[in-house]
Amino acid sequence: MARISRTQQTFDRLLDAIIAGDLVAGEPLPPEGDLAAQYDVSRLTVREAVKLLQAQGVIVPVPGSRHRIAPNEEWTGLEAVVRGARRSRNRERAALELLEMRMMIETGAAELAATRRTDADLAELGRLLGVMRDAHAESDVARFVEADLAFHDVIFRAADNRILLASMRPLTTMLQETRTETSAVPSIREHALAEHAAILEALRGGTTAAARQAMRSHMRQTRDDLQHYVLG
Repeated sequence: MARISRTQQTFDRLLDAIIAGDLVAGEPLPPEGDLAAQYDVSRLTVREAVKLLQAQGVIVPVPGSRHRIAPNEEWTGLEAVVRGARRSRNRERAALELLEMRMMIETGAAELAATRRTDADLAELGRLLGVMRDAHAESDVARFVEADLAFHDVIFRAADNRILLASMRPLTTMLQETRTETSAVPSIREHALAEHAAILEALRGGTTAAARQAMRSHMRQTRDDLQHYVLG
């Protein structure tokens, strides 16, 4: 178990170094022994971490030579791409790209959830909406964000699609960061409450088109609020 933890830690440090430009895209990866000494881990741990990076498309094996660091536009793993976007110098582009992807995915999730949700799902959505209202009244941003994320998670679970649910997990940290930033603005919280209430009503009605439209409206409002209040 300890070795797995050190492997993940080494993976994280290598990926962070690549994203920061300390390890340059297009250049060979430093020798295994050098990385082991730098990160104070075994060569085996470095080897396992590099395999994880290869699986994400961040490192490209080169026969007969040292592995090459791929440019980020060639990365294939969602975790690496999302982490790179979070640390991007072009903050506006990263935030809007996330919203574009959310609009495509979450409108579909709402459509599926409209006919697959249970009474328990609706009850939980109603409870979370109540938590959001209380948190807004108390200006408790952290609690508001937690309930907001949980609200969307219930919809993903209600959609009853395991691949859809798994695809959103790498986005959790990035979503939490952006929601915390936007939810600090009272007007944005007010807009979010109205949009979430409309989504809940659409899901209660069980009509796929209405659920999709309600979620689309929420995503558009989120985009407009982000551009107006945060990105300026």
